[in-house]
Amino acid sequence: MNHKARKRFGQNFLHDHNVIYNILANIQAKPNEHWVEIGPGLGAITEPLLEKKVILDVVELDRDLVRFLGDKFKEEKNFTIHSSDALKFDFSALADKDEKLRIIGNLPYNISTPLLFQLLESTECIEDMHFMLQKEVVDRMCAEPGSKKYGRLSVMIQYYCETELVFDVPPESFDPIPKVMSSIVRLTPHLTPPVEIENIEKLNRIVTTAFSQRRKTIRNSLKKLFTEEQIVSLQIDPTLRAESISLAEFALLSQLLIESQDK
Repeated sequence: MNHKARKRFGQNFLHDHNVIYNILANIQAKPNEHWVEIGPGLGAITEPLLEKKVILDVVELDRDLVRFLGDKFKEEKNFTIHSSDALKFDFSALADKDEKLRIIGNLPYNISTPLLFQLLESTECIEDMHFMLQKEVVDRMCAEPGSKKYGRLSVMIQYYCETELVFDVPPESFDPIPKVMSSIVRLTPHLTPPVEIENIEKLNRIVTTAFSQRRKTIRNSLKKLFTEEQIVSLQIDPTLRAESISLAEFALLSQLLIESQDK
């Protein structure tokens, strides 16, 4: 198919066979597993996945690609294509009772973060996720406290999932060639959350507030939510910046916010 990549969809099509082989070697797809591919493009991963005899749903926004893929794989009984915007798609509806989905995709930069947060709401029906993203985004997802790359994305993703950078992918592996390095990341939802959170919205509020002024100490960035004495009562140093606060400490702050608002 002579399909010109569309900038408005953030399309960069993977064509490097070595990268494709490495992806397949790392995901270890097995027959009859239920896979979901987001943004299949020209089918570089779709075709080898179907050769593994998986059950495959793909979600594609570009109608020209929907027609192309629908025709290319029309003989595949285990293949279903959904012409839809991934940001508006209900992924949990694909999973039968007690079934776990395995998700894969080359995510456009402009939708990657909101789509990740959307998928995090459905982790109870997800076995794992493998995504191709800008390396900068993957580094932020996997960052540890104390790193300049550690931020809201790091904290919220790591509450839901174990994160692992699998390998980097050079720009020349794509057509058209992007200006940045990409990476494959593996996200495995925790069977038991690493910390106890009573209200995820409170956690998100605190993390967002803290990192929106990341150059300030939490004594100042969170002053509308807590007094310095309250922060100290949790044995958290109020002179630290958000990038030095661990997930466990953010969890303590979220519980404190709940308790202080209940009074």
